[in-house]
Amino acid sequence: MPRTGFALRGFDPDRAVSEVGRTMPLGRIAEPEDIADVVQFLASDAARHLCGSLVEVNGGKAVA
Repeated sequence: MPRTGFALRGFDPDRAVSEVGRTMPLGRIAEPEDIADVVQFLASDAARHLCGSLVEVNGGKAVA
């Protein structure tokens, strides 16, 4: 969730990001660059043989 989403729900964004990050298996929530790196890979020739795959970029924590 973007920081603005936390603020709209009445949470302090910095504190919420820190608390959520502690629950992530990788120890932090994703930054925009984390998502962009996956998109860049999927758009590159390195992913040319991927077909019908679900790529979850969730830091190891499924979001229900």
